[in-house]
Amino acid sequence: MTTRWMQRVSRGTGWCAVALIAAGGVAWAQSAVEEAEVASIVKAVAAEADATVKAFNAGDAPGLAAMFIPDGELVDENGTVTESRADIEALFRRFFERFPGATIEMEITDARAVGDEMAIEEGVRRVTVEQNGAAAQVRYVAVRTKEGDRWPIASYREFADDPLPTAAEMLAPLEWLVGDWLDESPEGSTKIAYRWSDDGNFLLGEYNLSVGGRAATKSLQRIGWDPVEGRLRSWTFDADGGFSEGEWMAGDDGWLVKSEATLPDGTTGSATVTIRLTDPDHFVVESTDRVIGGVEEPDFKLVIARKPPEPAK
Repeated sequence: MTTRWMQRVSRGTGWCAVALIAAGGVAWAQSAVEEAEVASIVKAVAAEADATVKAFNAGDAPGLAAMFIPDGELVDENGTVTESRADIEALFRRFFERFPGATIEMEITDARAVGDEMAIEEGVRRVTVEQNGAAAQVRYVAVRTKEGDRWPIASYREFADDPLPTAAEMLAPLEWLVGDWLDESPEGSTKIAYRWSDDGNFLLGEYNLSVGGRAATKSLQRIGWDPVEGRLRSWTFDADGGFSEGEWMAGDDGWLVKSEATLPDGTTGSATVTIRLTDPDHFVVESTDRVIGGVEEPDFKLVIARKPPEPAK
């Protein structure tokens, strides 16, 4: 837990060295007293935060509400305001009924005194739900006021602070692609293989087309997360020099890919591709709205099957 605080120290001035020394001595003594007082406040704030963690992890709604003054307020990351100790207790009761066993971790990143009767605490809190291990993290600012030996909360506000999702997390819905697949038709046979990149940030695909048992062409694909556009994106490179780029969007019935391609001779094209997993061993690819060099091309549909493992030798 990291805690820091700031304070101002007034220093006297005088017309002679004796006066300067005396003023400096008084200021030093005053500084030491004030620093001790601030340290005491910070320690008290840390104790209040520790008590909050214990009450939360015990599912103690009344105990959590008691951390607030009677007319205190709680404002969550969505801006919803809950006022009064009674309503705050009811809020926590509903939460624990919905998420029994939830736990909290709190880190104070800043605590400072504002006069003798008020303190401001800033930090990060992380709540973990027992049922599925899901966690949510927010930043918070708590304004505390002194009541006897305690420093209850007058106002508590949360601000969204969830860590950004990783590329691997955003690609997880496509993990079913990993493995070996096969598309066989009268026109030829295409072997498809997908695997994770070593860093886990991309799905790598390899397409090998053969006609009459002889290799015809090869394509390499890389699927990744585009944090600027907030969607998945793919890049495909063909052995003949052509390439394409696709924007992936999740739909109710699979994935919709808007693809734009450039052929080796500079001709451009576009298509809408729908990819739908029908069962663990089959997925369907449908290509519509196909235009190459300004000419409309017919739609097509493929059923891709998972390639069975090679027989043991």
